[in-house]
Amino acid sequence: MLAVVGLIRRTGRLTRRLESITRGSDDQSLEAVLGSHLERVRQVVRDVEAMGARTAVIEKDLKGSFGRVGLVRYNPFEDTGGNQSFALALLDGRGDGFVVSSLHSRNGTRLYAKAIATGVSETALSEEELAALKLALAKPAPGATG
Repeated sequence: MLAVVGLIRRTGRLTRRLESITRGSDDQSLEAVLGSHLERVRQVVRDVEAMGARTAVIEKDLKGSFGRVGLVRYNPFEDTGGNQSFALALLDGRGDGFVVSSLHSRNGTRLYAKAIATGVSETALSEEELAALKLALAKPAPGATG
């Protein structure tokens, strides 16, 4: 008789636990609830994989964008006031890009552009252009983690 009472209590506890697990679900069986949760987990895995693929494409595209910038302003001529001249380096994640220089004088402004490939100029750089290039190279590449 005691064994029957013990089994009834145990069955009652298990029934209450099952009801608490399936609460809020239209499914009545534990198998149906677990199947529903498993399908949700599978969908989350698919979503994460899709997000990873999209992230990889974005990171690849980001490496080709100009995200490393270095700017140096200076005064190359004594007869002009202020630092109106500048050297501007624009580089992508691979260190490719260009340096634009502007020399401002009373008579006009001249612009020069020099190509940069993997962080190295194909032509000689002025001190200011080299300083702008070093500033740009010191910045992290677009999309770099860490």
